[in-house]
Amino acid sequence: MLKPKEIPNVPVQEKGSFHDTESVKFFDHQDLARKNYQILKDRFLSVNYWDYYSKSKGAEFKLHTKEGILKKRLPEIGDFIRIDIPGPGNFEARGYDWVEIADLYSEEFINGETLESYVMVCRPSGVPGRDDTHTAHFYGSDATSTFIISRGDDFIKFGVYGRNESPNLDANIADKARNLMIALGGMVGLSKIQWQILTDSLVDF
Repeated sequence: MLKPKEIPNVPVQEKGSFHDTESVKFFDHQDLARKNYQILKDRFLSVNYWDYYSKSKGAEFKLHTKEGILKKRLPEIGDFIRIDIPGPGNFEARGYDWVEIADLYSEEFINGETLESYVMVCRPSGVPGRDDTHTAHFYGSDATSTFIISRGDDFIKFGVYGRNESPNLDANIADKARNLMIALGGMVGLSKIQWQILTDSLVDF
């Protein structure tokens, strides 16, 4: 039986499903790895362009303020990301799913393999700027998605690590059925395919 990787900065898996999705690119020497990590970092922090890098093959991501206004600057803790996944959308949230950026930071010289990294932790949320919505996501509020880009001597890596992914039942009847269906798809690996499209695309220059 597969077990989630134990990765620093990633929450512990306690219930529901999980996934570890990674893409790695290797280089001949450290200078190239350092140069390309900066390109990856620029792409990673350009949330509004993630679907552009993936050539619109996967979900669409848009960064918003806590008031729900589209944000064209760098992401910060407390910002929200609107997700438009392929297939049926969240009815209450007008077809979208939402997450809040719960943490965002960089680290250097983490261990003998990784020299630096940038981490973003997201959690399902309601619709920003509205007080009258349930959690607007197919997973419940205990789920997390941890995005980590990192650099070693001869590689760059982008990983997305989902933890504690259970269907969101805090919803109206239509959304509850939809959330169960999508969460079931996630448990059999369909959501991992979407994340793999994103991680592969951002490290492919």
